[in-house]
Amino acid sequence: MAVRPIPRIATAPPAKQVESFIARFDPAIARIVRAARSKLRKRYPTAHELVYDNYNALAIGYGPNERTSEVFVSVAAYARGVTLYFTQGRNIADPEGLLQGEGNQGAFVRLETAAVLDDGGVIALLESAVAIGKTPLATSGRGKTIVKSVSAKQRPRRLPSTTRKRAL
Repeated sequence: MAVRPIPRIATAPPAKQVESFIARFDPAIARIVRAARSKLRKRYPTAHELVYDNYNALAIGYGPNERTSEVFVSVAAYARGVTLYFTQGRNIADPEGLLQGEGNQGAFVRLETAAVLDDGGVIALLESAVAIGKTPLATSGRGKTIVKSVSAKQRPRRLPSTTRKRAL
């Protein structure tokens, strides 16, 4: 009797998976996420990109390794908008008072456009977040994209058309 090989379940490469997650959002939101992701990859080429397509949001975190606990910043996409979330936001210097949120640890900056990432105050927040990290970013090489989780059940990634006009 011939033994048949066990068929492999084909999974898309991480880059294609991430693009499919982003494509589910309204085009205006998707544009911001893509541009923010591109800017962060250029600014921190050695950072690992950890992707969570969760119930509430698509979160793309950047850190020195594959440990979620060491992510210094995340781009979080919701149906209503995009934020730059600092996991240790309450521990970083914020002389311009840019950070929002009521959390004891994390804080965020709204990304109305990806150009917010070019603001001097936001760049200072990013640098401060990297500086207080437990593990420094590698000085050479390239970080990888890792899809850490995909929730089976998710909130809608697009607002109903009547709500969309007011929210965006």
